[in-house]
Amino acid sequence: MDRRDFLKKAGAAAAVAGTGVTASGLARAGSPIKWKMVTTWPKNFPGLGTGANNLAKLITEMSGGRLKVKVYGAKELVPAFEVFDAVSRSTAEMGHASAYYWKGKVPEAQFFSTMPFGMTANEMNGWIYYGGGQKLWDETYKPFGVIGRPAGNTGVQMGGWFNREINSLADMKGLKMRIPGLGGEVLKRLGGTPVNLPGGELFTALTSGTIDATEWVGPYNDLAFGLYKAAKYYYYPGFHEPGTILEALINRKAFEALPKDLQSIVENACKIVNQDMLAEYSARNPGALDQLVNKHKVQLRAYPDDVLVQLRKVSAEVAAELAGQNKAAKDIYDSYMQFLNASKKYSAISDLAYLKARDAG
Repeated sequence: MDRRDFLKKAGAAAAVAGTGVTASGLARAGSPIKWKMVTTWPKNFPGLGTGANNLAKLITEMSGGRLKVKVYGAKELVPAFEVFDAVSRSTAEMGHASAYYWKGKVPEAQFFSTMPFGMTANEMNGWIYYGGGQKLWDETYKPFGVIGRPAGNTGVQMGGWFNREINSLADMKGLKMRIPGLGGEVLKRLGGTPVNLPGGELFTALTSGTIDATEWVGPYNDLAFGLYKAAKYYYYPGFHEPGTILEALINRKAFEALPKDLQSIVENACKIVNQDMLAEYSARNPGALDQLVNKHKVQLRAYPDDVLVQLRKVSAEVAAELAGQNKAAKDIYDSYMQFLNASKKYSAISDLAYLKARDAG
């Protein structure tokens, strides 16, 4: 019996040695790795919050429960705008947000979120995955010990909710509007006051008069927040956010400590959610807009052409000035603009030409 027991133990040790797994590692193999994910969105909020939930669910299920991710909505573990710092400091292993929220800490990160009159969702995906964008993103976040990955996209957003009509540039002056990122800087150049508020505070701020206008996302999300009860006019297009990336923030040390198969699961779960969220917005926005206009009698308005012309001009100036802040910003901007300009030429004879032909009748 002693001899057989010895041979069993020796065989097990040899198997462990052969795979490079330590005995202590083998003993821990049955214990799941537990991660926390903090978000800038209200818990379970349609589209954004549920996208974070979906990412956590996919990672947990695809790993067979070996890596379990628990989601915390805004303020549950950390305030909405402290998500980046929480992941950087290892308070949480993951976050779900958008990069323009970190402009005070990493100004050039805004290019990995969206740019006024910039790339659409499909173009952003092309740039990140195949146009060198991901490499630049990795370099941008590396000093903070954070990895960023696309994990959702809203598509072209709406221009926003206003308590007064926008008939000319004069109507932008003095306007207090919740609008983050580079779009907020554009408003500031036109005499308005940009305010950065998390989504959960928008309705109260708009009804109380703290702000005169707000952009959020689009019909699907705006209907869920009941913003039609707080403002009369709903403007389009969302020049400031034509294809906004929602990012998965991942603590670099936590990620690199994972075995390769779990790393691959995290990476691919992000890709799945990135595509799934865009598909959901494409499916939900048309019906939500119909409800807003026909049921709730929202006044849908287009920005006047001359206002859009000026917005485009100022947007280009703002982006170029950001690019001039440092070499990293310039490298990102140059790469972004090179990809955008190539995409414009192609979309003129593909998507744009097709849509014009399709809708001509």
